[in-house]
Amino acid sequence: MAGAALPDRNYLLSVFQKVDKDRSGAIDAAELQVALSNGMFDKGNKNVISFEDFIHLWKYVTDWQGVFRSFDRDNSNNISKDELRNCLTSFGYRFSENFFGILMQKFDRTKKGVIYFDDFIKCCLVLQMLTQVFAAHDVERRGVITVSYEQFLCMIFSTNL
Repeated sequence: MAGAALPDRNYLLSVFQKVDKDRSGAIDAAELQVALSNGMFDKGNKNVISFEDFIHLWKYVTDWQGVFRSFDRDNSNNISKDELRNCLTSFGYRFSENFFGILMQKFDRTKKGVIYFDDFIKCCLVLQMLTQVFAAHDVERRGVITVSYEQFLCMIFSTNL
């Protein structure tokens, strides 16, 4: 992801303070909402996000927005199946047309044939996590592994999906 410039620190502090409803100096999971409280930015594993963590979160989200916008060719604020295919192909994924259909079914929560920004992030993160799990077993880098059903389940359930 191309790095977007960080906004002014004072601006970020004002946004942070708006989210920090109880003025504790940290954003708890309820304040951030379940969608962003997965611990990724909670560097101290305290189930809160400090202002420093929030700065990293802000940059992460704005970087993803840049990627999303660069593939939203028609500026519709959503990603079509073709736009998703172009994006994931540029990331190095080589999937069948059938699989792109499955991704659309999974991440198109409105059932309108498009994926919105938050679902786009989920899609990319799920693919990244599953790819990492798969790659750990694909020692020869052939794109093929042989695992038992239980091994497969362990691989999937060991992720933070």
